[in-house]
Amino acid sequence: MSDEFLPFSRPTISQNAIDDVVACLKSGWITTGPRVTQFTEDLKTYFKAPYVLPIASATAGLHLALLAMNLEPGDEVITTPLTFAATLNTIVLAGGKPVLVDIDPRTLNMDMNALEDAINDNTRVIMPVHFAGLPVDLDPLYELANRHGLRVIEDAAHAIASEYKGKRLGSFGDTQVFSFHPNKNMTTGEGGCVVTRDQELADQIARLRFHGMDRQAWNRFAKSGSQDYEIVMPGFKYNMMDIQAAIGIHQLRELDGFIARRIELAERYQEALSDWPQWTLPSKPDYDHYHSWHLYTPLINEDVANMNRDQFMSEMKENNIGTGLHYRAVHLYPYYRQAFDFNPGDFPHAEDACERIVSLPLFPLMTDADHDRVLDVMYKIFN
Repeated sequence: MSDEFLPFSRPTISQNAIDDVVACLKSGWITTGPRVTQFTEDLKTYFKAPYVLPIASATAGLHLALLAMNLEPGDEVITTPLTFAATLNTIVLAGGKPVLVDIDPRTLNMDMNALEDAINDNTRVIMPVHFAGLPVDLDPLYELANRHGLRVIEDAAHAIASEYKGKRLGSFGDTQVFSFHPNKNMTTGEGGCVVTRDQELADQIARLRFHGMDRQAWNRFAKSGSQDYEIVMPGFKYNMMDIQAAIGIHQLRELDGFIARRIELAERYQEALSDWPQWTLPSKPDYDHYHSWHLYTPLINEDVANMNRDQFMSEMKENNIGTGLHYRAVHLYPYYRQAFDFNPGDFPHAEDACERIVSLPLFPLMTDADHDRVLDVMYKIFN
């Protein structure tokens, strides 16, 4: 068995992308510029969407999309407790109040049967999270949103390339935010994008992401550029750099191959672990979907395994296998317990999952031999 540490995730960066980054550095234009413009057009084509805005991170995208909602004190945004803290942090930073709906234990996504009970006169936005790349059941969600006059911002950080009923996420609906973090399905180092069909929202985000300027200003120092612009609102420095876009242009071209390999590896786990009583494996929902498998997240059955999740992760690390924890239930963090009076027991399905969930290694560069090594260590741990 190899002594080399196998990480939970590792980005796949082609030589073409590396060469383009070097060319970008040599060009003298490394911040927002022509490569971001090209990447934007490539993403529009990929999503078949009229408005795509590359951004510094998915967190920045969520923040700006929520700020564009012009939330007022008391306005509520509904989301899930099983997500990264950025989902709730951005709601608070945009002036909203997070309201949580427990997960469906079969999918780990927001429970659509519980969603309507959370809607009231203060609700402004529903923010579903496509957990691990599995699309949320969007038809009933949008039916409720339309009936109650609510906006939908999909936290699709895990889910570029995922499809719902034959349609790619980002190609329909209200607004989606994707992540290009190094452990996601594709990467720009750090980065993300907002996709929408709402021109007013897109214009607002475009101003907010770069100082509140009223026009495209990236080339203002070039010979053909203009130094003339207006600041029409206080904005942020959330723009994407050309260095990042130089990677993203190639990542997008290679994305289908990345996803195909992720699916192979996930299905390999599903088959190999199917008769292990120590695990509850990810299950498929009834609706038609295409899972991009950003994460492979079984739940440990502690009574059968004779160990808890943290002990399992420690054993794997001792055997040079990396794992991930996605995620602790956000409502149990001290800030959210104190600020919004959340308590243990409020969302039992999410709390059960967060105590048992573990992310096994899954990334396109992972070989079958790497995969066998993970399983061999698991055989060893469970005798």
